[in-house]
Amino acid sequence: MNPDDKTFISIILPCYNEEAILPINLNTVINFLDSKSLKYQWEIIIINDGSKDKTGEIADEFADKRKEIKVIHHRVNLNLGKALQTGFLHSKGDIIVVLDTDLSYSVDNIEKMTDILIEKCADIVIASPYMKGGKVTGVPFMRRSMSYGVNKFMRIAAQDKYFTYTSMVRAYRSSFIQTLNLKTKDYEISPEILYKAMILRANIVEIPAHLDWTEQNKYAGKRTSSIRVLRSFFSGIMSAFIFRPYIFFLGIGTFLMLLSMYELIWLLYDTLAYMAHSASQSPQLENSFSISLAMQFKRNPQSFLVGGITFIAAIQFLSLGFLSLQSKRYFEELFHLGTSLKKQVGNKENC
Repeated sequence: MNPDDKTFISIILPCYNEEAILPINLNTVINFLDSKSLKYQWEIIIINDGSKDKTGEIADEFADKRKEIKVIHHRVNLNLGKALQTGFLHSKGDIIVVLDTDLSYSVDNIEKMTDILIEKCADIVIASPYMKGGKVTGVPFMRRSMSYGVNKFMRIAAQDKYFTYTSMVRAYRSSFIQTLNLKTKDYEISPEILYKAMILRANIVEIPAHLDWTEQNKYAGKRTSSIRVLRSFFSGIMSAFIFRPYIFFLGIGTFLMLLSMYELIWLLYDTLAYMAHSASQSPQLENSFSISLAMQFKRNPQSFLVGGITFIAAIQFLSLGFLSLQSKRYFEELFHLGTSLKKQVGNKENC
């Protein structure tokens, strides 16, 4: 087969303190790609993100033996977002596949995602353990619950509905991802990519995958790169705000407005009832609305305080909601106009 007829894929492996698993797992990736040598031309780009162990040395040893392997060293730990951006920048393949070095998603996902990307003319293919047909094995209950909850929350917030927003295991059309302006340095990189892809009306496809920590659990205590669970959880919750921030402000504002209306309407009802009662008891006395209202304030000052504060807070949150909606529209319009993606339509014409 002519090498030019093969699909050229770039595999990005971000690494931080992975000396315990890198030799075995990198060999697994290489063996899989060698078995597909008639189908793919490939390269592996290892991003050594400021590791403090022997990760960099091990990666360099592999690169010395295989011309398909390239190692890029960050002098300090710049976090996942910057590692992926470095990988995207240095990839030469037509398709870029990002894998987790622990291979919690098996290597056969390389072929599955690549084939779907080509077949569907997609810009992004997501490996999803949470959609129908997906599976999760060996992940601790707390971590699994937090991950599922974060992705469920993002699904509610996002305008386009997917099951997995936080997974880094994906395939990208290089002409798409390399022109996407990315800013996030940490774990929020995955939701950011999807958010900006949605703005650009990218073709995003999600396929079921098996997230399996069986092998990873054998290295408990030997790896220092494990993501802090709580940090990842709160990072994911905050990332949900990038999709539609206004729904949170409008939701809270609406709730507070209903609460204040409930309190204020009851005050109005009690005031009018007091006026009617006073008029029936002493018709000769002047029973104006202001006098009745003053009497209600004297009897229930806390009701006025709670109703007034919640009403003001509701107005503030509703205002923030409308402002964030307008701001989001401005940002999306500017981002859409500013990107050079729409000028590079070759990938659409080839489909």
